[in-house]
Amino acid sequence: MDRPLHRQDPQAHWHQTGEQHRRLIDSTRSLAPLRTAVVHPCDGPSLAGALAAWREGIIIPLLVGPRERIEATAEALGESIGELELIDTPHSHASAERAVMLAAGGDAEALMKGALHTDELMAAAVNRRSGLRTERMMSHVYALDVPSYPRPLLISDAALHITPDLAAKRDIIQNAIDLTRALGIECPRVALLSAVETVRATLPSTIEAAALCKMSERGQIEGGVLDGPLAIDNAVSVTAARQKGLDSQVAGCADILVAPDLEAANMIAKLLIHLAGAQAAGLVAGARVPIMLTSRSDDVETRLASAALAMHLARAGRADGAGP
Repeated sequence: MDRPLHRQDPQAHWHQTGEQHRRLIDSTRSLAPLRTAVVHPCDGPSLAGALAAWREGIIIPLLVGPRERIEATAEALGESIGELELIDTPHSHASAERAVMLAAGGDAEALMKGALHTDELMAAAVNRRSGLRTERMMSHVYALDVPSYPRPLLISDAALHITPDLAAKRDIIQNAIDLTRALGIECPRVALLSAVETVRATLPSTIEAAALCKMSERGQIEGGVLDGPLAIDNAVSVTAARQKGLDSQVAGCADILVAPDLEAANMIAKLLIHLAGAQAAGLVAGARVPIMLTSRSDDVETRLASAALAMHLARAGRADGAGP
């Protein structure tokens, strides 16, 4: 459906929901599929998503979970999984541990969350004995296809770090930059969000934003251009940035939004999904392999886009979380 656009906004733009993600999926055609441990795919959406990614040539699924439940789910979907490898485990906790072991041992190049809680999968992944940790902290990155925004919009961290300190934010930013660069954006623009554009002693997020910008100048964060603090309107709207008189490479055209904390990032992402018609994909970066985290309510296209993100990150050689 055509939507009216604000005539005074030079950034006025509209595309169909999912159009950017479909291009992302199509861009994987020339890449070898990822051998992916699908963790506990014991419900229809998670198994269907894995099979769809397999048919698109994005992954080679290694199904990890209770054999009887997975086979029953496949039967209910009218699918045949006879040619896929299936590793039988008794329950979801064991599925998570076995899948992480496969990834740590090099038998899987990525992990895909199935019908288990995110906390259960991530507890296995971040365990110091798991072999998936790197010198960099893991963080979640949303990649949103927003119909009213002319480029993919990444938001972090909306799933793992509740109140990240400066060190965690440094890793959150570097992980998001690495993913964005893997998608072909050579120098991502990173907006460090707060409620205002000036540094204020009473607003800690503005002080941290200024410190992170200086860290970038000193080479502690590499591969992107940072600006902050920025209010969210000035991060994504050229008109708002001009009205505030901001002279910035980032303001009005951010590729990455870094929120002050998990609550803010989660609210921004979900508002864009539910009120702006955005389609969300996402994964955890900073581990030795990409970890695809999807919600049980996510549709097949969202799961395919998440798999495509993982494909690009892994094939770009940045899944190991190696930092400067």
